[in-house]
Amino acid sequence: MIAAKTEPKVIHATCVVERSFSKPPSTVFAALSEPEKVKQWYGGEGGNHEIVEFALKFAIGGTQRLAYRFKGGHPLQGMVLVNDGLFQDIVPNQRIVSASAMTLDDKRISASLVTFELLPTETGTDLVCTHQGAFFEGAGPDPAKMREDGWNSLMDKLVRLVENR
Repeated sequence: MIAAKTEPKVIHATCVVERSFSKPPSTVFAALSEPEKVKQWYGGEGGNHEIVEFALKFAIGGTQRLAYRFKGGHPLQGMVLVNDGLFQDIVPNQRIVSASAMTLDDKRISASLVTFELLPTETGTDLVCTHQGAFFEGAGPDPAKMREDGWNSLMDKLVRLVENR
């Protein structure tokens, strides 16, 4: 290894988040690909943010954009978080791969590759979400843990949507 005088400024991390559904892969895939459904679990209004922009063109080479502003009481109050993605691979009812970059008030804080794999089971579908991230300066004190927590929260919302809970 090269003897550097400073620590690397990019943190690389991978997390895997899994969920099981009682519905077939086509139902789970629809929730991952249809704009009105994606907006409900991925871009839905939260207690600490409001949506500024949501756009989704689901196709290989298509884009996804989510922007939201943090509300009062949040440590990042007033700041805008933007996630811009590009779909790299889509196999209906089996796989979705996207690459994305995230900015906080126009400062790039991360770049990611996200893979959703849908695995049919006897009782429905297992979903494996793999997030591979490169986190830059300004991404927070523990960006890998924050992103994993975020994906767990999003997958819980996806389960509630798909399972009608």
